Amino acid sequence: MLSLVSSSAVYADGFAPGEGLYVGAFVGAGMGIVQPKVTTQGDALPEGAGSPMHGGTFEAEDGGLGLTGIEGGGMVGYGYKMGDLYAGIEGEMAAGDVTFKLTSNVPVILQGEGETSAWGNVSITEIEATKDWTGGMFARLGYYVNPDTLVSFRGGVLVSKFDVKTTGSPTNYSETFYGGGPSFGLSMESRLSAMDPNLSLRIGAVYTDFLTANVFSIGTNSGANNANSSGHDSEVTGSALSARIGLQYSFFDANTLF
Repeated sequence: MLSLVSSSAVYADGFAPGEGLYVGAFVGAGMGIVQPKVTTQGDALPEGAGSPMHGGTFEAEDGGLGLTGIEGGGMVGYGYKMGDLYAGIEGEMAAGDVTFKLTSNVPVILQGEGETSAWGNVSITEIEATKDWTGGMFARLGYYVNPDTLVSFRGGVLVSKFDVKTTGSPTNYSETFYGGGPSFGLSMESRLSAMDPNLSLRIGAVYTDFLTANVFSIGTNSGANNANSSGHDSEVTGSALSARIGLQYSFFDANTLF
């Protein structure tokens, strides 16, 4: 009975930001960079048997292809207040239109030599990649600078789905790729006491370092390595940064059960 009375007294004015079980929603701007690397085998045919195709490695060592767009999503988590210190776990899902697009006025020929090539032509004039959704889990550690404001750091893993499509001849191709890696974030939450003592405003940023992924083909346009012919080994990596603002609401704490 004393425990229940004590818990009721502590939470009569609401939860501290991030305390207990909470849900929230956010919107923000997303940006990122994609760094491709392609290693070609070249033509292994003996001299005189055909026109040799020289191999090599083509890589974006500095910089890369930029992604920009808007994203929004939601999170759910549970946090525990220990005096001025804070610890918790959190999961999130987000969707948006963070995209990069490359367009060429002159078709880029992947196969064949021109309009009269007996082998036919495979060429592209545009390639576009969109980060369709992202989701992950995090651990959180923080510090209450005052009873109504929490500053916290989080670390975990985020996974993203990318939809890639090309426009060209003789057909357009599309494919889905998944990329993920370690993710870190920093946020500040402040209680909106004038509206509801359990409601908090949250601002923050999240950085994700995508691990290297192998990319061999898009759609039915095979890019597999073949013996005694040209082939390639394609890899892509990169990073993403998202700046966000949102609201979260705390509504339950396990301490109230004891």
